[in-house]
Amino acid sequence: MRTLYLECNMGAAGDMLMAALIGLFEKPENMIAKLNNLGIPDVEYHISNVTKSGIRGKQMSVQVCGGQEEGHEHIDSHEHHGHSHKHTHTHTGLPDVEHILDSLNIPEKVKNDAKAVYHLIAEAESNAHGCLVEQIHFHEVGTMDAIADVVGTCYLLHELNFDKIIASAVRTGYGQIKCAHGILPVPAPATEYLLRGIPIYAGRIEGEMCTPTGAALLKYFVSSFGEMPVMQIEKTGYGMGKKDFESINCVRAMLGTTADSKEQVCILSCNLDDMTPEAIGFAMEELFKAGALDVYTTPANMKKNRPGILFNCICETKQCDKMVHLMFLHTTTLGIRETMCNRYILERTTTIEKSLYGDVHIKHASGWGISRSKPEYEDIAKIAREKEISFLQATDSLL
Repeated sequence: MRTLYLECNMGAAGDMLMAALIGLFEKPENMIAKLNNLGIPDVEYHISNVTKSGIRGKQMSVQVCGGQEEGHEHIDSHEHHGHSHKHTHTHTGLPDVEHILDSLNIPEKVKNDAKAVYHLIAEAESNAHGCLVEQIHFHEVGTMDAIADVVGTCYLLHELNFDKIIASAVRTGYGQIKCAHGILPVPAPATEYLLRGIPIYAGRIEGEMCTPTGAALLKYFVSSFGEMPVMQIEKTGYGMGKKDFESINCVRAMLGTTADSKEQVCILSCNLDDMTPEAIGFAMEELFKAGALDVYTTPANMKKNRPGILFNCICETKQCDKMVHLMFLHTTTLGIRETMCNRYILERTTTIEKSLYGDVHIKHASGWGISRSKPEYEDIAKIAREKEISFLQATDSLL
């Protein structure tokens, strides 16, 4: 499996993520040219080679309106560990951002990814300020350079050939920052909300190490957080921040292959003895629809000698809160147990092969020294019904 590992030992910001990703391409200058052709109004991307602590990496900057880097004549200052943003009170709503994104010359997937990232930011701002998402007006994250960070990162990830993104625990920093809403604690409330469910730590450096934009991008794209898996590294990119610290100020991106897969999953369980089979079936369907990896029940003897069931939901760790909400909504339980487990999986691919009765999808699984294949059930069932033969006969027709 082609895996991208992001090392966030110095936090994450949009410009540093972009710089790290662009370092993975054979010709970074070609990617800068593509970014500058995306059509973001009054925005120009620039990349430069920078050496920190003896390590050479890339540094990304975004110039807005007449060559001024990131709006330097605006009045509010929002200091980041990577660079200093100075912004006006530009009250940009989510519909305004989406209108800008719709006008860009970018693939539809990149457009949808960028919108989804901004929806995460809007949800976080809504939670922090206690108002509806529709009432949110972005300050720092609504300006053109922030839009450039989000779109640029989404576009570079779209261009890279990978299957999965894993990231380390994220350093947040500590202390206070000054932004459009006043002086706030680190991590800022919106950033803290975005980082829920993600392993974070403060570290020894005072200041904002992870920005809201960086947190939203990690939240949306990263499938799991933890130590770097066993992988063969093909390319490494260093995205340098604009400040210097005792430790090298960068996001490191490593692209390579992992032969065998292991990931963490969350198992949510509850005991039920007062629900009908129809209601339980509906709850299972809703959890599957929301993205659960598996939902199943097992018979159980409960208190007062009542027959009941053990209701289980397996999901990705980042979906735990969502699944807990749905389990409380669709079942009668008063409590849910959570267990974190390692999950070992085989890599899966699908091919289409010819048979006597037409094309059949063949599912392949490999890893951990194992390799197996089997035809898609629906294809075999269709053949059996159309030819009026048994399921086993239809399966044997592929041999």
